[in-house]
This record gives sequence, C-alpha cells and structure tokens, in this order.
Amino acid sequence: MKHDEFVGQLQHRAHLGSRGEAEGAIRATLETLADRIPEATAHHLAAQLPPEIAESLLHGTAERLDLDDFFKHIAEREHKSLATAAFHARLVFSLITQVVSPGIMLKVRRELPESFGMLFLPERGAGTERHAHA
Repeated sequence: MKHDEFVGQLQHRAHLGSRGEAEGAIRATLETLADRIPEATAHHLAAQLPPEIAESLLHGTAERLDLDDFFKHIAEREHKSLATAAFHARLVFSLITQVVSPGIMLKVRRELPESFGMLFLPERGAGTERHAHA
C-alpha cells in the first residue's frame, strides 16, 4: 500500500475531515509506538511501510508505557481526546497489519505488554462497511 492510499484509508475509516488529520493520527500513533518498542523492531517495521509513514518510527525513546499512557501520549501528540486517540490508534494498527508481514507484526506484538493485544484485533466490519458519504 502506498502512502496516499494508507492515508486515504485512515481518513475514510476514521471519518476524518482532511488528509492532514489522517496524517496527524498516523504520525502520533507511530511516534508513540516507536517510543514503546526497541529501536531495532521499529526499524524492521519502518522498512515495510511507505517512507513518508516510516519516518515516524525512526526516533523512539523505548519508554515503558502501559496502554493508558500509550493512548494519552497519542492524544497529546494528536491534540485529540483520549477516546479519539484510542480509536485512531486501533485503525492505524489495523492498516499496518494489512501492509506489513505477519512476522514483523508478531515481533511488534511480542515487544508490547499483553494489554496492548486489543490493538492487534481485526477491525470490526473491516471490508464490509459502506458509507453513503464516502
């Protein structure tokens, strides 16, 4: 999946008003993920994403965030509510899972606490959802 398609998919699924909002959600989620996983894992994941998206993974700090703090950091970066940030993070993870190999997603999953498992669940209604205002 190319950058424009990735951003467009997130914009559509999250019902965002602009591509800029979608890019902000992607950047906030991936920068926070990069802060949570080891640098080597972040680089492996980045290697399988479009370069414009991958750059958000390349400067993490490997903090030990729990899931609530993970969502709080995303909300702060995105300047959105905690609920909106959590929703966007789940959608970003859903898209990443479609783009990268199962092996790298397993590696990312293993680096995170069990509580992060909900980020790896399939998006409800993925592929079957239809919106008249698309």
